[in-house]
Amino acid sequence: MISPSSTLILLGGASGAGKSYLAAKYGRPHLVLDNFYREASEHTEASPLPQTAYGEIDWDHPGTWNTQAAVDGVVELLETGQTQVPAYSLSTSSYDGHALVEMDRGPVIAEGIFGSEVLAPLRRQGVAVQAIYVDTPPLATALRRLARDVAERRKPIGFLLKRGWALYRAEGALRARYLNAGFVPLGKPAVKKLLASLA
Repeated sequence: MISPSSTLILLGGASGAGKSYLAAKYGRPHLVLDNFYREASEHTEASPLPQTAYGEIDWDHPGTWNTQAAVDGVVELLETGQTQVPAYSLSTSSYDGHALVEMDRGPVIAEGIFGSEVLAPLRRQGVAVQAIYVDTPPLATALRRLARDVAERRKPIGFLLKRGWALYRAEGALRARYLNAGFVPLGKPAVKKLLASLA
């Protein structure tokens, strides 16, 4: 059973908004929801994953992510104090084993680009969630995202440029989706101040 005192901080926002940095700095623990992506091997003719207009798997579509596994992982962490999370490689779009995530003193912070998908299911299971949308200027987010993805060699350059342009154009709709799901928008300095007060 989840303790009423077990509050989850759920950080949402665009790719490159700074969610991972904030969660890694202040989370005890930091739960990376992007590790619950589906594997490229699941993309078959009989059961295809969502695709972009330019014929690639659309890794920014919630259909490429395992929502139920992410919800189960969060609930298990809060109920038992630990959970096994897939070790996901963005460059190969596949799993390389699992990693143990354990509770520590301090806030539990989960983050990922599909955070909006887990808020309602978690609340239905009795999880107390403080949902925050990391509100950053779209251009700054786009530049930071491209620099990060190129440095980490996440995908081929051509794919990153096409994806980056598409994400930049769609950021307004993304923000609206998060706010409609129940997230509260806060600028990065305000998020830092809040998380520091909980650490």
